[in-house]
Parts: sequence; C-alpha cells; structure tokens
Amino acid sequence: MTEEPAGWGTRGTTGVSFAATLEFDAVDVRLGGRAVLSQFSLTLRPGEIVCLLGESGSGKSTALRVAAGIQPVSAGVVRINGEIVSAPGMTVPADRRGIGLMFQDFALFPHLTVLHNVLFGLRKLGRSAALAQARAALRRVGLGDREADYPHMLSGGQQQRLALARSVAPRPGVLLLDEPFSSLDARLRETVREETLAVLRETNVTSLIVTHDPEEAMVLGDRVALLRHGCIAQIGTGAEIYSRPIDLSAARFFSPLSEIEAVVSRGMVSTPLGDILTPDLADGTAVTVAIRPAGGARLSRTGPGAPGRIISKRDAIGEDICEVTVAGLDAPLGVRQPASTSLAVGQDVYVTLNREHVLVFPRV
Repeated sequence: MTEEPAGWGTRGTTGVSFAATLEFDAVDVRLGGRAVLSQFSLTLRPGEIVCLLGESGSGKSTALRVAAGIQPVSAGVVRINGEIVSAPGMTVPADRRGIGLMFQDFALFPHLTVLHNVLFGLRKLGRSAALAQARAALRRVGLGDREADYPHMLSGGQQQRLALARSVAPRPGVLLLDEPFSSLDARLRETVREETLAVLRETNVTSLIVTHDPEEAMVLGDRVALLRHGCIAQIGTGAEIYSRPIDLSAARFFSPLSEIEAVVSRGMVSTPLGDILTPDLADGTAVTVAIRPAGGARLSRTGPGAPGRIISKRDAIGEDICEVTVAGLDAPLGVRQPASTSLAVGQDVYVTLNREHVLVFPRV
C-alpha cells in the first residue's frame, strides 16, 4: 500500500462491497412522446466498470436515472441481482436498491459537516459502526482531518473526494456516477480520475459511469458502451471500439479524422497517400478512408512517402500538431507526432501511412 502524494489516503483501505449484477432488459423510456431509450439492453457483471459514452441527448443520463429508480420505464425491466426493480407501472425506490449515486455537481448537503454528509447514507447502521465506516471513507480520500468543516470550505477537488466518500461508505452493490469529473479543471482531472478508479477497484463495486469523453471512458471502463439515439450502437473494451469502430460516425466520435473519398478496385483503394488493401469489400464499393491524426500518418524530411508541405504547426506537450497539404487531397491532412525541432511551417515533407490506424468504411 502506498500513500498518494496529492493528499489522498492509503490505497487498499477502502471497505469491500458485495458487488451486484445490474441488468437492463429491452428498456424503453418515452418522455413527451419522444423515445429517449429504445430497447436498451445491457448487463453489468459483479465488480465490472462500464462507461456509457455518447453525445448530449443520446440517452446515457436517462439510463443512469432508470438504474437509480428516479426515472420510470415505459417497457422492459431492470434487475439488480436478478430481482426486478423497474418495470412498467412499478419502480422500487432508490433507497431500497442497494445503490450509490455520485452526480457531476456532487449534490453535497451544504448545512451538514463533512462527516455528517458521509454519515447521512449510513443511518441504518448503529452509531459506532456508522462512524467507523464514515471515517474510514474520509481517510481514504484524504479528508480525515476535515470532518468538522462544511462543503463550502473545501476546494472543488476536495468536494469531489467528499462525494466519492459518501457514495462508497455504505458499501453499495452498484455505484452510479454521472459525469463525475466534468466540473474539475484539467490539472486536477487526471489525478482525481486515477484515484477514483483505484477506490472503485478496491471496493469491487459494480459501477456504471456516464461520460461524454472518449479518453475518460477508455481509461476507466472494463467495457465501453457507445450510445446513439437511445440504443447501444457498439459495446466492447475501449481498445476494441477504438480500433474497430462500427461505422464512420463512431470513428468520428473518438477522434478528428482526415477523410478521403475513394472506390474499391482490384481489392484495394488508391489514395494520394498510397494504396490501401480492402479484402472484405467488393470492387466498385464507394468508401470513405479515415485517417486518425494520432498514429495514422508520419511526417519525415526524407522519403519514401507522398510529397507534402506543412502549412501549420502547433506545439503541444511533447507533440507536434501539424496540417499538411498533399497534392490530390481536398483538405489538409492532420498529423500528431512526437515533437521535433526539424519540422517547421512551409517545409516540404514526405507522408507515409500507418495502415493499422487507417479505417475504411463503405459510404451509405
């Protein structure tokens, strides 16, 4: 066990939950005559972390509210440990589901101390047991010495830690997290995310996390479910859906793309950057070739490769973000690669493709 240098407590000291299964079975939710969830099906195994990823309006927060017992369903059922907790005309209240909730605004009680915020969810325990669990949770998130303070006396990062402590202290079977890091600045987000993930692993709680950030979903989730118009468009590990997105829209969601229109001929497509094999597509198929800026192409001062010219270059931390014109391309090619002082705006370069990061989709 090690002490986290930014103020978090000792890892491995969080109490273990009795992880539950969570199952959505063909769930429909209609609001104002509009389908928000449609035949939504998803099963979380005990101790699994699943991220619901999608754009605003895709239905991800509604799915979380359904799991919490806040939103009734129009069709289908929700089960926790095999028991139906939601069905048309029947909703088991949130406080009888054995779940924990963590919202993006933290939803702390401003009139209660740090300690009493955590104790609020432990009212079913005896006082001594409740105090022990509350104080253990506060120590784990590095707030053991702040129990007499009030939420407004804490920084944003500390408020997030308090919300986490309050969520895990009752040792729920399922934990629901709604955009838990969206209100934190970029400097804090990575550390808080890493430590929150450590706490979730220690408790072994089954966790459903809503996010709109693809990188966050890939870092946190054992599996990632990509939602679109109330349905799961694709589900798998982060690596699976990043490397093999189901369609062009899914690929665009994970990163910006340089796109080239082409037609399959003799089992390949020809582009100004070179030929790409397409063994699974019939000749004559109209396709979009999608090239990710990170890893899709490489710039060098000497050949081989397609001749190009750098028209813009921005310095990121350890990376160059370049735009390159190439004869035959309608728009500049975006390229991110390790920083190099040898590359400059106006410079002639050669572009080579990394076929593993080039995606080909039939046009629809």
